[in-house]
Amino acid sequence: MKTKSFSPMGSMHPVLFLAGMYVVALFLAIFICSSLFYSCNANSSPTVKKEQVIPPAALENKEMALR
Repeated sequence: MKTKSFSPMGSMHPVLFLAGMYVVALFLAIFICSSLFYSCNANSSPTVKKEQVIPPAALENKEMALR
């Protein structure tokens, strides 16, 4: 009589491999699709607060007005 030469875990190896690859592919698809979605829906210009530049002549006039 023949004995079993493979374990139950060994026989499940292809199924576990395919399930693992499915999980990895699903994770990458979600990551890539969300990256594309956020890049397409991003604002065209970033909101950066620019500092107001005062010309030197205006500073002199302001200093004279304060005196």
